[in-house]
Amino acid sequence: MTQIYKSDFLNILNERGFIHQCSNFDALDAKLMEGPQSAYIGFDATAKSLHIGNLTGIMMLYWFQQSGHKAITLMGGGTSKIGDPSFKDEQRVLLDDDTINANISHIQNTCFKQFLNYDDGETSAIMVNNNDWLDQLPYLSFLRDYGRFFSVNRMLSFDSVKQRLERESPLSLLEFNYMVMQGYDFLELNRRHGAILQMGGSDQWGNIINGVDLGHKSDRVQLFALTAPLLTTPDGKKMGKTLNGAVWLNSDLLTPYDYYQYWRNVDDVMIGTLLRRFTILPISEIENLEALKGAEINDAKKILAFEATKLCHGEQAAINAQSTAQKTFEQGSVGDNLPSITINGDMLAQGVSITSLLKEAGLVSSNGEAKRLIQGGGARINGVAISALDHSVSSNDLTDENYIKISAGKKKHALIRVG
Repeated sequence: MTQIYKSDFLNILNERGFIHQCSNFDALDAKLMEGPQSAYIGFDATAKSLHIGNLTGIMMLYWFQQSGHKAITLMGGGTSKIGDPSFKDEQRVLLDDDTINANISHIQNTCFKQFLNYDDGETSAIMVNNNDWLDQLPYLSFLRDYGRFFSVNRMLSFDSVKQRLERESPLSLLEFNYMVMQGYDFLELNRRHGAILQMGGSDQWGNIINGVDLGHKSDRVQLFALTAPLLTTPDGKKMGKTLNGAVWLNSDLLTPYDYYQYWRNVDDVMIGTLLRRFTILPISEIENLEALKGAEINDAKKILAFEATKLCHGEQAAINAQSTAQKTFEQGSVGDNLPSITINGDMLAQGVSITSLLKEAGLVSSNGEAKRLIQGGGARINGVAISALDHSVSSNDLTDENYIKISAGKKKHALIRVG
């Protein structure tokens, strides 16, 4: 690899496709060469888990720490009360303190510690909550001390706001203040923890730049912004969404097997990009894998799925998911880790609608989708296609191993067990 930057961190991000925009490449590069620095990414607590849309940011922090620096995971306990308006047409549902705190607790325990080391001496990652300072701000004093540093003219020019206004979607004062709060977070983290860099997706550029400007105007410090390109599927949709919702990082919301299967089934043209971003394989190995053609691309997909699952859920979970997939798709048997649901024996004896079972098993998101699947010949019970919309699944369908295998197409399966 040709060295473009002096610092290991920027070179790693460059070769792995993480760099979209930076406020000052040369100055940031020089700063990183001075010794360990601190950088952060903010994560709002709007659900009990982060999802793979957050994974780009987590991996940027991973490589930051691996390069000898200090990673800060900022939980948005305060900003989650407002909600980021970026590119959305509707205001987020406002969450109460108890819900936000419960979400933060879930996220802390399931979404960071497998990626970042919080016990690593000088470069130990730390986790902070912006509610610790935002909740204490006196409104008038804040406006007087910091409001004068924010240009409304400039804020209106940011794409996230401009697109909302162009679509004539209502933008409340509450939401408009989100970027002010995020800008203040950067200043506060610099004062408390010496953070000199905020990173995020390209849609966060305006919010991050507000913090860079605030640091310069208020405290005369040089802060930096660095963003990564947003990942989209070949049809232009934001990556990380499925018919059944987000691809969660928390195994309680999405099993390691389903997580593995998501990566196993990505579009062929995405393989190189995803291997670079979401695995820690050497670039030389990734270059060999992304050069594969034809049916051999499936080998690269299996490696992507295994490595991504190992990073998020651990090696044993990845081995189990890989084994289940191999048994299910290559050997025609049933893997131990297929998702399953339990049905009352008396209810199953009477017969249960295949439509409701497909939905309950998480193979479809609605009754309408189930009906379309059946009509298209994609619904199967124990490998046999079902064509009748009113088909009932009963205890007569139980195999010798005392389960019923229900399938949606060739790639989505679940087991029905009697309880």
